[in-house]
Amino acid sequence: MGATEVFQAEGIGKSYPGVRANDDVSFTVTEGEIHALLGENGAGKSTLVKMIYGLVRPDDGRMSLLGKPHEPSDPRAARAAGVAMVFQHFSLFDALTVAENIALGMENPPLRRELSARITDVSNEFGLPLNPARRIATLSAGERQRVEIIRCLLQNPRLLIMDEPTSVLTPQEAELLFATLRKLAAQGTSILYISHKLEEIRTHCDRATILRGGKVVDSCDPRAHSARELAAMMVGGEMRDIDRSGRQAGEVLLELKDLSMAPASVEGTALKAVSLQVRAGEILGIGGVAGNGQEELLAALSGEVRNMPGTVVLDGNDLSATGPDQRRLAGLLAAPEDRLGHAAVPDFSLTDNTLLTAGTRKGLVRRGMIDHSAARAYAEEVIASFDVRTPGPGTAARALSGGNLQKFVIGREVLQAPRVLVVNQPTWGVDAAAAAAVRQSLLNLARDGAGVIVISQDLDELMELSDRFCALNEGRLSPPRPTEDLTLDEIGLMLGGAHGMAEAAI
Repeated sequence: MGATEVFQAEGIGKSYPGVRANDDVSFTVTEGEIHALLGENGAGKSTLVKMIYGLVRPDDGRMSLLGKPHEPSDPRAARAAGVAMVFQHFSLFDALTVAENIALGMENPPLRRELSARITDVSNEFGLPLNPARRIATLSAGERQRVEIIRCLLQNPRLLIMDEPTSVLTPQEAELLFATLRKLAAQGTSILYISHKLEEIRTHCDRATILRGGKVVDSCDPRAHSARELAAMMVGGEMRDIDRSGRQAGEVLLELKDLSMAPASVEGTALKAVSLQVRAGEILGIGGVAGNGQEELLAALSGEVRNMPGTVVLDGNDLSATGPDQRRLAGLLAAPEDRLGHAAVPDFSLTDNTLLTAGTRKGLVRRGMIDHSAARAYAEEVIASFDVRTPGPGTAARALSGGNLQKFVIGREVLQAPRVLVVNQPTWGVDAAAAAAVRQSLLNLARDGAGVIVISQDLDELMELSDRFCALNEGRLSPPRPTEDLTLDEIGLMLGGAHGMAEAAI
């Protein structure tokens, strides 16, 4: 007897001006199945799940859920039918608390005290602890992801859609999440899972539907294929290996000495006497569990926060008291973790978004006047060089898929030829091919003599890119260690351990 069919899509199609996002898409998800949806950035995955969740109406085809027609007019109707979704981009209100945000997603929320107790119980049960009273604005990206996950689990869904749920989780947190998913699947919940981490797809998913150019091009058991084979199915060709050759560490470009910073809020993380050096041609990897000071460190380096104890010296010049514009002119550039809201203004065009960081360094603003043609030309250069899939430079940032916007943000900084580039989560939510391109661009930048600091929670990324590694714990930075001397297990322990663990390991 075959497995019970929970969801079915037949001939689904969706078009936007100049783009066929989905074209004759058909697939099924059975009861208790963890079903992967794979494809490059822009392959149509997000549009497809938005239709299932009622955010978008299909132009063609039909969907069914539990044997009944599934035509949700909005997310409320989808939730009522038994569909829940964890979004890649957080749909949270910064000014509200965790409990208030979760209550907004419930049709009949219980009393605040009861809801807070349920949030605490469920989050602890699944190893994703949350304080219901904390404001969203004070949470790290990883903690915000927990809010999205717990909000869905409280709905007891029949079909749970997860869009890049582990992109900001540590390996330990991810394993706890997968234990949760296996428990849900064993109870009969079906899970539609989107991720660019192909090894986790191979390990945890039962079946995979692969999209390319909006069409279904393959369906398989991911456990029967290597990550490279899955990537080849996604891109329609072989994946290139990253080239790490041609780099040699040179003189010290950037030096931090005893940099300390008070937390921006009661729940924030203080930086405590952080010291580091970055040399020309070197990539320094910094790992840490979410909420251990990553955002604060990037803000201190970029100049968004200044006049704090300690020094920031670039090429022998003290930049400690300077702001972002002066640091960019000197050659210290940064790409933050939050690409939509911090790195880019959602409703600005890509052309206008170049002005946020490249206005002075690339001569896009002269004597207070914007050179629109130069800004457009630079946006087109970034789009072409980093294969950003978009109708053109006039497209709003929010209209791009997460991975394509990430490529644009990284490309905007790399093409300014910085002396030192600091990036936080450079390949968050980016497909395998795009991630390889972004990582290669960072290696090429270092090969050309720049220094690069990569702050990431992706251990494979840190191992692949960095020459030396530091762990950030409770706002303290461990002494650097050559990455070639470390194992993934050692790095994982350093990320999750007390701040003295890294020193003890030397």
